[in-house]
Formats: sequence, C-alpha cells, structure tokens
Amino acid sequence: MQNSSRLQNVRYDLRGPLQHIAKQMEAEGHRILRMNLGDPAPFGLEAPESIVVDMIHHLRGAQGYSDSKGIFSARTAISQYYQTRGLMQVGVEDIFVGNGVSELISMTLQGFLESGDQVLIPSPDYPLWTASVMLSGGEAVHYACDEQNHWWPDMADVEAKITDRTRAIVIINPNNPTGAVYPRRVLEQFADLARRYDLVLFSDEIYEKILYEDAVHIHTASVAEDIPVLTFSGLSKAYRMPGYRAGWVAVTGPRSATAAYRESLELLASLRLCPNVPAQHAIQTSLGGYQSIDDLVKPGGRLREQRDLACRLLNGIPGVSCVPAAGAMYLFPRLDPELYPVANDEQFVINLLQEQKILVSHGTAFHWPTPDHFRFVILPAETDIRDAVSRIATFLASYRTKVHKTVGSAPADGAPAATQAE
Repeated sequence: MQNSSRLQNVRYDLRGPLQHIAKQMEAEGHRILRMNLGDPAPFGLEAPESIVVDMIHHLRGAQGYSDSKGIFSARTAISQYYQTRGLMQVGVEDIFVGNGVSELISMTLQGFLESGDQVLIPSPDYPLWTASVMLSGGEAVHYACDEQNHWWPDMADVEAKITDRTRAIVIINPNNPTGAVYPRRVLEQFADLARRYDLVLFSDEIYEKILYEDAVHIHTASVAEDIPVLTFSGLSKAYRMPGYRAGWVAVTGPRSATAAYRESLELLASLRLCPNVPAQHAIQTSLGGYQSIDDLVKPGGRLREQRDLACRLLNGIPGVSCVPAAGAMYLFPRLDPELYPVANDEQFVINLLQEQKILVSHGTAFHWPTPDHFRFVILPAETDIRDAVSRIATFLASYRTKVHKTVGSAPADGAPAATQAE
C-alpha cells in the first residue's frame, strides 16, 4: 500500500519527528521537560468540576446518536452565547457541533473548496489550517504577520496575495502561536477585503476567553454581518477539556449567499452521523454561569503570572526577543540570526532536546518563513518555566561559543558542525 498523493506536501510537525525522538528518550529513562504542549490537563489545569459532574449526570441518556448537527440544548446555548455578544443573527440552526474544532475545520473546507482554490492563511499559523486546505484540494497561501506591530496581520501583504483563485481568508484570533489579539480596525480591514473581492472569512476563535491586560476579543462576524463568516470555538482551551472533543462552528451572513453551502455542511455532518454526545452535555453548563478562566488570566492568576515570567526570562537571554502575548497560551520568541545563524530550526530544537532534555516547537512548523523562531508554551508551573528557560539559556550560550569558534564556516542542519556532531 502506498500513501495518497494528497499527503505529499501535508505536514503537521507538532506531532512529527520531534515527538518520536522525545518518546524514545523517555522510554530510555530521560525526563523531558515539555514546553510544546497546548494541552492544559498535564499541567494541572483541569476542567471545572461542575462541568464534569453535569456531563456524568447525562451519561445514561447519551448512549445513542444525536442530531447530526448536535443536541438542541447545546446549540441553543451556543446561539444564546453569541447573541449576548451582539451577534443577534446567530440562531440554533446556524450552529454545527463537532468533535473539536479540528474536525470542523476539515469538514467546512471539504464542503467549500474546489481543486486549486486558494485560501489565505496567516504566517505563522496553526498548521492544521494549512494541512486541511491541502487535503481538501486547495492551495494554502500564507500572508505575513508583523512581529514589530504586535504580530498583527500585514494588511498590504494580505491584499497583495489575493488572486482570481482566492476563495477565503483564515483569521486566527487570538493567534496561535503568537498570542496576538486583533483590534476592531484590523477585523474591519479583513471584512472590507472580503466585500471587495467576494471572499468568505473563516475565523478561528478558540482562545477568545484567554486574554491578558486590556486585550479585548471581537468576533469577526460582528463587523461583517453582510459577509459569509464561519466562527469556530469550543471547550478545549478556556474550559481545559481538549480530550472531550467539543467544538462548534457558527455560520453567519446573508442566507441567499450561504444556503447551498449550509446544505453541504448538513450532508457532511450526517455522513459522520453525529458528534460525541456525552461531551455535548458539557456545553450548556460551560457557557452559562461563572467563567473560571477569568481567575487564571487576571493579575495574580496562574496563566497571567506564567506569561509574564516566561516573557521576562526569555527576553533576558542575549539575542532572544519576545513580544508579550495578548492572548492564548504561547510565546513565539525570536533568535537573533547574527548570534544564532540557524539553517534548520527543526534540527536546532532536536539538538536542544537531546542536550538539555527540553522540547519546544520550531517556528517553521507554523509556516514561518525563516528558521529564527520557536514556540514556547506557558502552561507549565513557574518552577518548570524557570527550569526550561535556564536550559535554553545554557544551550544558547554553548551555541554562541561554538559559532564564535567556527566563524567563517557555514552552519548546517540548524547548528555549527561541533553542535551537530554531539
């Protein structure tokens, strides 16, 4: 049996060779400090007890299939949530519940794209978007986000990338991996481009409740009521239950423009029979009442304090600069190419893993064009963050020394020859 040709250029490096090396090292008895996981559960950030209890309460009634779009009470809760946020046009029938946002990304793209259609995706991106576009027969075209301007999209570059084959723009807000949160004027610029070029907006808002300081999340659909917009969110991050696989997408915009597409989504939803039924019973409880994420992101809250600590420590390493995240659970630090002339950032983080027993994600895994960034997760406890940054600093100090000794020779595979041989 051979691989499908559709997989030829599909990558998901977040669970690629690095993971295999780390697992092998753990099997050999090494303790790996994992600063690459976007899963709150291993770090003691668990789901609120009230949500778990409510789901358990409904288990006996959740043994059969549900409506293919999701149970009515869950979709009603989602619809009401958006209405309280100003999206009055969102009704129960506009909601599709899925086995996490990941399933819905694939499903919505499969129902939308023709072979060769182009979709604009941010760089850096969450790589599932690029992979799903390609698996749906489309072409992913990456637009630049500007590190010098809060990691907001470079709107001139976005427009320059639009061609007669462009069908949609993906917006990830708050962004993974940069933590950027986009202001209203940026979203309005996206909406203006969609109007002028007849495009659809796919807005990934899974981190919408994880915000720091004065950051405010604005739904893309709220500035684009006259445009087809797909809004994605779920329970994985703010409610710390990624394993429950409970996500949703809301379809908004003129009914006349989205009617046929909605039929396609209903067909695809029916083909998978239904989403995970027990987890759907967690949605209504999650969206109503007290929001426990607020305590984690406010001053003194665990996520806020860990973000501040990680950013301060990373910026204290010579040649490392880090823009503070306004939202989400990640930092995307930059390595000064003058001090760290990395040619292959995947090999660079493999060397870091092997030498210092710490696992981070390399920047090109997020379709960042140059090998000079890595993603650092802020979920681990403060002691682990201090330990992780200390190990990175030790590794980079050794790297600088070896670069100095090998001046004049080109680095290969992410490190100078001396480092690569170790």
